[in-house]
Amino acid sequence: MSLENVLSRIDADLPEAVERLTALLRIPSISTDPAFKPACAEAADWLVAELRGLGFDASARPTPGHPMVVARAKGPGRHILFYGHYDVQPVDPLTLWDRDPFDPEVQDTARGKVIRGRGASDDKGQLMTFIEACRAWKAEHGVLPGNLTIFLEGEEESGSPSLVPFMEENAEELRAELALICDTGLFADRQPAITTMLRGLLGDEVTITGPNKDLHSGAYGGAAINPIRVLARIIAGLHDDTGRITLPGFYDDVDELPEAVRAQWQGLAFDHAAFLGEVGLNTPAGEAGRTPLEMLWSRPTCEVNGIWGGYTGDGFKTVLPGKAHAKISFRLVSRQDPLKIREAFRAYVRAQLPPDCSAEFEGHGAAPSSTMSIADPAFDAARGALSEEWGMPAAFIGCGGSIPIAGFFKTVLGMDAMLIGFGKDSDQIHSPNEKYDLESFHKGIRSWARVLARITG
Repeated sequence: MSLENVLSRIDADLPEAVERLTALLRIPSISTDPAFKPACAEAADWLVAELRGLGFDASARPTPGHPMVVARAKGPGRHILFYGHYDVQPVDPLTLWDRDPFDPEVQDTARGKVIRGRGASDDKGQLMTFIEACRAWKAEHGVLPGNLTIFLEGEEESGSPSLVPFMEENAEELRAELALICDTGLFADRQPAITTMLRGLLGDEVTITGPNKDLHSGAYGGAAINPIRVLARIIAGLHDDTGRITLPGFYDDVDELPEAVRAQWQGLAFDHAAFLGEVGLNTPAGEAGRTPLEMLWSRPTCEVNGIWGGYTGDGFKTVLPGKAHAKISFRLVSRQDPLKIREAFRAYVRAQLPPDCSAEFEGHGAAPSSTMSIADPAFDAARGALSEEWGMPAAFIGCGGSIPIAGFFKTVLGMDAMLIGFGKDSDQIHSPNEKYDLESFHKGIRSWARVLARITG
């Protein structure tokens, strides 16, 4: 079967593909807001109709939250599962949008044409690259490109509460030889990449309680313990002077980066000065002796995401607070166990408490890191396909963020995942005026056609 014919079809049908994407973007499928529950169901039904039109056996499956879309097309070759999500982030504040976020359009910018609208990059534009590649293949060859399952979620942006139970209940149906995920991006906005390492994520909220109510700092200051001072000292002690995290046993399950991977990352010529300069910084602040890409992709972190207590309104109030609060997150790597790290953190906090203070905790998610084995020949095949399409060598990279679905594919379904995406850092996902470059959409479709031609046989 001719790949060139498929690529030519993709080029010729791009305007219609953009129209289909904008139709999906008009559906306000905000998963975290109950007011948009009907819209999430509408988006799922829209995708089911499209997939059925291509010859998939597709349906929207109910969950306690929003529907899962599952589509199956049996064929020769390896069984490949593709994952994406059709839900989107809220759009607040609307005043910062230049147009209605659910009235998408193609716009001319100084850097080329973009598709503007909520979900354009995260993740509707990305998932549609795969569906459009299947469409072009079917149009040219009369059959879909291989033995495929498509699995589209409607709760990714709201914590995926229904995902793992659904995967466990439908494991036999969903299990394949390899998963493909399109929810990542190009390296440095220009170079195709396959993400093979994802950091895990652990969140914990701590509340330190001292006096049984807020106190007048003139009447009690000096004699009464101040929970904010206690919390500040605890937080300050989480790192030493070299940037290492001080929790006992924190690094026990952290593996060193293989030299071959380290060398490839060094070859990417990452411009950390430009990366930090875009946000008004210039000096890497992580562990001493580590390269910036190691800090971002292969080293664990501990960060304070919020801290509050006492009076924080306008003006001044001489209050000695009864409580102090902080939200702490850990990005995890290698074999680190999130629950083990959580217990180490809580034990550390309790050990630092002075008399008259107590601590309460609330967990906010716990997901391990994911490392994909690139020994599967499909990884090199996909790397070659991406290199051909983009005209430069595709890279195996890490990701500082967390995409829990990749880990769930491994732990629940026992299969590795290949993460290929075409987003850019400038896409403003989760922010006002989200966009997806028309080039990313176009070449993304072509990329998937090339990848499928190589790995489905």
